[in-house]
Amino acid sequence: MPRFRETSVSTPAAAALLTEYFTERETTFPSAQGTYTTTLPDASAFVPPAGAFVVVDPAGGDPLADDEAEPVACGGIRLIAPSATGAVRYEVKHLYVRPAGRGQGLGRALLVELERRAAAFGADEIVLDTNDSLAAAGGLYRSAGYATVKPYNANPNATTWYGKSVVGRATSDAPGDDA
Repeated sequence: MPRFRETSVSTPAAAALLTEYFTERETTFPSAQGTYTTTLPDASAFVPPAGAFVVVDPAGGDPLADDEAEPVACGGIRLIAPSATGAVRYEVKHLYVRPAGRGQGLGRALLVELERRAAAFGADEIVLDTNDSLAAAGGLYRSAGYATVKPYNANPNATTWYGKSVVGRATSDAPGDDA
């Protein structure tokens, strides 16, 4: 079972994953859509309770590992402006699984963990954006109960926006319980 570790986006492990993520997106971005725009995450947006950034250690990872361990995935949640109805919204950002870790359910497990943390922080809804060229990501989001929503941001890289209600979701574990 993977282990989730909350960390700053500025740690070496998180920075390495984010660099890989941005590099992969730049090289695979559809040329018909122009150039991929890299936007580095603001570390302060991923600090509880405004958000969290999580790295994933592989199955059987050392539970005593520090921030220098070699994680296989990352992702974050951050509080954004409420919806037009006043719903508290958190946004999933930079969900990335290294190629060697793909196909093992790590992306789904990380998405569920980010949802759990957002609900524990008080989210009513979780939103995210993606590009249609990321077919596996779109499939993951739809199979996890996300539905398309109107664009809620001006991300130049996004072609599809998703949302999901988490109202009433059980939050038995507090964020940061990285057991």
